Order: sequence, then structure tokens, then C-alpha cells
Amino acid sequence: MLRRRWRRWDTVRVTTLRAGLRDRSTVLRTGVSSRAGRLPGFHGSSARGAIGNGGHASSVPKLSKARLAPGTGSLSAPTAGVGPVADQWSETGGAYERHKVNKDEHKNDPKSLQKKWERTRSRLRAELGEDIFKSWFGRVELEAVNGPTAHLSVPTPFLRKWLKSHYNERLLSCCNAEFKGVEQVEFRVRQPHDSAAVSAPAEVPGGTVHSEIKKLSASRGAITAGAAGGVDGFDGSPLDRGLTFGAFVVGSSNRLVHAAAREVADSVGQMQRRYNPLFIHGTVGHGKTHILNAIAWQARAGRPQARVVYLTAEWFMSRFVQALKSRAAVAFKESLRGIDILLIDDMEFLQGPVIQQEFCHALNSLIDSGRQIVVAADRAPSKLERLDARMRSRLAGGLVAEVAQMDLALRQQILVNCVEAERREDGKFTVPDSIIEFLASRLTEGGRELEGAIIRLRAVTRLTGEPVTADGAEFIVRDLMSTSEPKRIKIDDILRTISKHFGVNRSDLLSSRRNRSIVRPRQIGMYLAKNLTSRSLPEIGRRFGNRDHTTVLHAIRKVEQLMSDDISLKEEVELLKRVLRD
Repeated sequence: MLRRRWRRWDTVRVTTLRAGLRDRSTVLRTGVSSRAGRLPGFHGSSARGAIGNGGHASSVPKLSKARLAPGTGSLSAPTAGVGPVADQWSETGGAYERHKVNKDEHKNDPKSLQKKWERTRSRLRAELGEDIFKSWFGRVELEAVNGPTAHLSVPTPFLRKWLKSHYNERLLSCCNAEFKGVEQVEFRVRQPHDSAAVSAPAEVPGGTVHSEIKKLSASRGAITAGAAGGVDGFDGSPLDRGLTFGAFVVGSSNRLVHAAAREVADSVGQMQRRYNPLFIHGTVGHGKTHILNAIAWQARAGRPQARVVYLTAEWFMSRFVQALKSRAAVAFKESLRGIDILLIDDMEFLQGPVIQQEFCHALNSLIDSGRQIVVAADRAPSKLERLDARMRSRLAGGLVAEVAQMDLALRQQILVNCVEAERREDGKFTVPDSIIEFLASRLTEGGRELEGAIIRLRAVTRLTGEPVTADGAEFIVRDLMSTSEPKRIKIDDILRTISKHFGVNRSDLLSSRRNRSIVRPRQIGMYLAKNLTSRSLPEIGRRFGNRDHTTVLHAIRKVEQLMSDDISLKEEVELLKRVLRD
């Protein structure tokens, strides 16, 4: 009997016992067959568990081969792995593991971040290829890594949306390989004057946010007359002296917004707010920024001691990230809560769950304490899908007013005002009424293009000395009228844009390949060809690799169905349309 037991266990060899495992189990590799019973001197089946004389297997930092004691049928192990020594090491095992994890965490100092970011870029370049990398990642910059989030900045909203929808997972994977623990990537659109280089991160003073705002505004004073802070006493983003209520042209499309804004500006300092928050929405160039600037100027004129803050959503995101990096987030948030009127422009660009949460807290605190909030965006609160549901609900709880499309009469009046403003500098400048009517009928996008048209006319008349004529006016502002006369889009343009946009070869789009990465761009290309060109379905099919017209029809219906269910895809297709039209 003893001889059989000896033969059964004499091949047992424990090759590895590693310590500090989270499940506090020990891996023992043995030569025992599955029929072997429990090993004498061990508790647990299949030679797992703790060593019989009191030492936990998970407590042993390292064991050499454990051998069977001759004639006993039990294992003898080094004393370092058993008894009180093993128990003591077990108690420190967790601390050892935590210390190891902390050492692996990324350091948020500029040099370390820059090196890791360069390695991340190298990974992306190797995976995507040089052409795709340069097209989409050449202007991406790292700003900070805070906990599980890597904060990146890009120069345009289009690039931000494109990266989030097409390369977010790939980018996250490459970031996680260098920045351990990163679980999400957040993008923001940086302003031209921003510097997002991690080698020289901006610091936010530990005092109040207003000192930082004034410092920022002082550096921007040359950009916009009446910049915030310093000279004019405003805090926040720069203000334009020309954007006042007196310069705002009122029409049927903006009368409600104008009246509500005047009442808000005149009620600064009062605890009872009738329209709080006031949410203004409308398309680009219809006067939202003008209204916000006018409120700020009017509020300060009526109550000079009032703390009025005008800022963009991008400014808030940038400064909040910098406050996190310099550990001044608490001072930043407390300073925001101490203002009287907060005016937020371009709310649709507020991105990131952490930033939205902090902004929502500040918003609630201000409203609950009777402070006024005015927000402007390009769409109504309910359509800001990327905002948190609680924030959308809070923004919709006040007065929501739309700046609608300008009618012909309003556009004519804006042109007349622009001519009068130019005449104050050049008394000889004049524009006939017939040309005013012509421009108002052709320029329908917004106030900025109307103002730009008059500036061009004055420049030409001043340089040439010739009066403005109808033919001359049409020639001078013809590029501003491109939206009324869309450029002719060719299928070759669509194929080129789709190829660059999705990072696929044109030959693949025209081939018979059925990979998902090829089929979807091909279908979107067919959809765009149908909507942006006058080509027939058979012609589109021929240009997309000699396909049947039924294939084209199926692709169009498929994209339409996907767009109805997927907001991000719909936005992506709209962006592609814009790129092609521009």
C-alpha cells in the first residue's frame, strides 16, 4: 500500500507558487493524473489551496521545487513559505500589489505625457498608414490625461466629429497601450490662439478664475475691441463694442428674442427672474452672438458693479481642463458660482461627461441662487443629443426662443445699416436701392455675408474710384452667392471624398468586395450621388463599378433607413454633403 502511494506521488513537482494574486489562489503545475486523490498535507482538491502546516499558498512569494519527504507521503517546503512568515507576507501582499499598480500609473508631467503621446502617434501611423494618419491625426494634440480620460484637441468641429465616429476605438486602443487605465477619449475644438502643447501646459492660478480670465482677455485685447477684463471690466471671452442693442436690427424673425434679451439685461441684480434660463437658438449668422454681447453691455451699463461673464462653451472646456491639470478645479467652480449673469455661446460644442456634469452643477447653483443664465446654440435643447438629459431638461425649463430665418425686409434693413456705417467713415460711399434689393434677394444665409458684401463694395469703389453698378456688384460678391447657385458636383468628386473620408481605396469602392468596411462607404457614396448630382440610377451604378440600378436603389434606401435610426450617421452624411458643396 505504501509502495503504491509512493509511486503515485513521487512524480509531483510544484513548479510555481506566485504571491499577491487577487483571487488568493495558487497555480501548481503537477505531473499527477486526473485520477490522483488529495495530496496528503494539503487542504483542497487537486493540490490547490493552503499548505497543511498553516502557511497560505497565496502568501508564498516564491517557492522552489517542493519535494515529497521520503517515507512520509507529505510535501516539505522552504520555511519562507509556511507558518508565521507566510502569514506576515500575505498581509503585505495587497500593499505590494497596490504599490506596483501605482508605479505603473501614467504621470501627468509634460515630458512624460509628450513621450507617451509620441509613441501613441507612432502606433497610429503604423496601423493606419502615413496618408490616413496625416489626413486625420496630423493636427490632433494631447492636452491632458485625467484619470480614465485622455483629453485631445482638434482644430475644427468636422475633424472632431469624424474622429469620434470613425477612429474613436482605434485611438482609444493606442492610447491605452501607452496610458494605462485610459478608458475614454474626449475631444474639444481649440481656438486659433490656444496652445495645447503638453510640453508647456497652461497653469490656472490657485486664486479665483477671474484673475485667469482677465489674464487671458488681456492677451486677446488686440483681437477684438472691448475685450473682456482689464480695460472694460468684463470677465470672460472678448466682447465686441459694435454688438449692442442699438446696432441690432429687429424684424419679425427675431422680435421675441430681442424683447426677452432686453428684459433680462435690464433686470440684472433682481432676485426674481422671469426668463431663467433664457435659451436662444438659431442657425449660424442670425444674431445669437450679437444678442449675448448686447446683454453684457446693457447689464454693465445699468449696474456697473455687476459681475457679468460672457464665454463660449469651448472656453469653458479649455479652462476647466487646465484647472484640473493645475489642481485648481475647486477655485474655478467656486468663481463661476459667484457671478450675476452668465452668458454661454455655442452650447452645442460642450462635450465630455465630466465637463457636462460640472457645468450642470454650476448651472443649477446659479439658477437656484437667483442668478441669470443666457445660453445660445444652433438648435433647441431637445435636439442637443450629446448633452446630458438632465442638462437638456434644465435648459428647457426657462424661455426657449428661436432666431428664425431672416426675411427679405430684415436683410434689406441690415444692408442699409451697413452702408450707413461705412458712410460714416467715407462720406462719398453710397449704394443704390436697386443694388440693395438685389443683394438682399440673393444673399440669404445670414448677417455676416450681408456685412461682408458691403465691405467689399466699399473697398472696390475706394480703390478704383468708380461707383457701384449692378453688374459690378454681382461680380464682386459672386462667391457669397454660391449657396444660391450650388456648384456642380461630379461623381468623381464624391468618390474622391468618400475614399479620403473613410480611408479606403477608390479601386475597392469600385470592386466587387463585400467587406463591411467597403460596403458602407460605397452605399453612402451612391446615396450622395443620387442627392447631389443629376445622374440617373443606371448611370450611378455604372460609375460605381458597373452595378445594376437595383443595387443603387437598395443602397439609397439602406442609407436612408440607417440615418433614421442613427443620429451620428445622419450628422456624418450631412458633413460629407457640406464638404462636397464647399
